[in-house]
Amino acid sequence: MVCLIKSTGKEGVKPVSPRPYNLGKRQEPIEAARQQVLDAARRLLGGTASYTAFTVDAVARQADVARATVYYQFGSKTGLLEAVCDYLAEIGGLSGLAEVFADPDPVQALHRFVACFGRFWAADRPAMRRLRALALLDPDVGAVIAARDQRRQQGLAVLAGRLGAEPDHVVRMLTALTSFETFDTLAGPDREIATAIPDVLRLAEAALRLS
Repeated sequence: MVCLIKSTGKEGVKPVSPRPYNLGKRQEPIEAARQQVLDAARRLLGGTASYTAFTVDAVARQADVARATVYYQFGSKTGLLEAVCDYLAEIGGLSGLAEVFADPDPVQALHRFVACFGRFWAADRPAMRRLRALALLDPDVGAVIAARDQRRQQGLAVLAGRLGAEPDHVVRMLTALTSFETFDTLAGPDREIATAIPDVLRLAEAALRLS
């Protein structure tokens, strides 16, 4: 093995710690443990029958890791919830929103926004449903979901402004129409949630015409 050395003046040479070269190897199990916890959290959200079953202890048991591992990875229950939401956003393709706002056609941008959220809500319907329900019962979950909904509302405010609509009234309607609850209801129990995208688009267009 090649030993890297550095000059220390009068003392000659001194080995340089190879630590930086091992960081990548040490990072791999850390990332693997993080993913293991996130997958466990998704399974717990989608499969548990109790609304009070989503706890740090329950996630740790589901992931087969120590409770301390969850706190080490995410810091708190809120940190874990934020990470779960980010994970769902990643697999649901919510990163495509950047292209939505770059679209010069505001009508087309709104259509793409609705479609983007339709696909996002469809990424893990059981987990989404449970998160939204838990938000009404658990303040920690409620704060995380409320912040995410606020971002969606802010994005709709930008699009409504580009369309020349009355901001407050239209944004409230569009926020309700693009919610998980609306998509979930329109799709019904027997259809994929993304099949509600055309219905939501028609309702959004009607809301704009009425503004």
